[in-house]
Amino acid sequence: MKARIFKPTKTAMQSGRAKTQNWVLEFEPTHRQQLDPLMGWPGAGDTMQQVRLTFETRDEAVAHAESRGLEYMVRESKKRVVKPIAYADNFAFRRRIPWSH
Repeated sequence: MKARIFKPTKTAMQSGRAKTQNWVLEFEPTHRQQLDPLMGWPGAGDTMQQVRLTFETRDEAVAHAESRGLEYMVRESKKRVVKPIAYADNFAFRRRIPWSH
């Protein structure tokens, strides 16, 4: 089985960074989803796609994958770049585009 280890990004529905501090181990799908002939809903017989394990550190997730004999791939997250700006910068003289209503 193959697994992915990553730090999740924040969703578009949240403004804070809750649930983005832990590392997640997810299993990659082994079978392609197929449509149910009666209802037309997608489904697969692989229940490992539903398993999502969380760990506090990257090393814990890697150790768990190695202890279970899983192939794994670690995706490092990019560093968040925050540009500090102030409300007064909207009215600054050096502003290239004039502020107006």
